Amino acid sequence: YAMLLSLIFLIVLVAAVVGFVFRHEIKTNFESNLNLALRDYNVSADRHSEAVDTIQRTLHCCGVQNYSDWGRTEYFTQRGIPRSCCKSQDDCSEEDLKDLSKAKLKVFVDGCFFLVTSTMESKMSVVAGISFGIACFQLVGIILACCLSQYITNNQYEMV
Repeated sequence: YAMLLSLIFLIVLVAAVVGFVFRHEIKTNFESNLNLALRDYNVSADRHSEAVDTIQRTLHCCGVQNYSDWGRTEYFTQRGIPRSCCKSQDDCSEEDLKDLSKAKLKVFVDGCFFLVTSTMESKMSVVAGISFGIACFQLVGIILACCLSQYITNNQYEMV
């Protein structure tokens, strides 16, 4: 049991170190994937398009860096900016969404990349605290399992 807990502890420790060391690569990867999701955004509800819509609705953002990122997509030439960018669904017409200057007043202007990464970074202290707490419990479990094993080994010959 102590060996299993030690193995899990080491895996969590390695994952935390790798995540900390490669955090900039994770950001770069996320930005490029978000750009790809915008480029391939379409009307048929695939997973990537739904994810973009969910991020934009939830975080009140539009595009990667800002709302004008949609102007470089194929979707924009056909239908304009997606409705998930609208501040108010009732006040967003398709004509407004096809014109970037009019859309600026109707949609969220901030990009999603900065909001997602800042939200993740702000929650990192909570995640680190919870992880540290779990690691402490694992270390206590390892120590207690080793103590129990030692106790059983020492008293093995006294049993009747």
